Amino acid sequence: METPKNKIRDTGTIQDLGEGLIHKLLSDHCVGSLGYIAHQTPYVVPITYFYDRENEAIISYTTVGHKIASLRENPQVSLLVYHKEGMMWWRSVLIHGKFEELGQLDAKFQLKQFCEGVRKVLVKQGIQPSDFINEFSSKSDSKDMPIVYRIQIQDWTAKRRQG
Repeated sequence: METPKNKIRDTGTIQDLGEGLIHKLLSDHCVGSLGYIAHQTPYVVPITYFYDRENEAIISYTTVGHKIASLRENPQVSLLVYHKEGMMWWRSVLIHGKFEELGQLDAKFQLKQFCEGVRKVLVKQGIQPSDFINEFSSKSDSKDMPIVYRIQIQDWTAKRRQG
């Protein structure tokens, strides 16, 4: 059943997000939806990330499993980060990039940068980062060491709607 056009009310328009707001959105958040392909099927999973603005990259970590096996096989990924304050007010950035697993020295440095960056984001949002640090510490003590990876940003699309 089609809705009559005179009944549709649009109180906002969708516009491109400027580069400054793109950096702000990525820097002010630390959770996004990672899209990747596994066995010719798309998957989307939430990840915690740190935006490394200086190197135009996303830093994250995981353990061995379905996601990492798939990323090793097909390194092209996307990451969606968005902020929503209502149906008519939101901002989003869709990143397209390439997965890169980091070696020991790079991994250690990037993992430190990741932890410090996520902690700052959480504090800025009024969240106590101790729960995050405890969660991360418990994972790093497991027999499966975390795999630190970088998503090198190749391009992005960013939109906003402010109704």
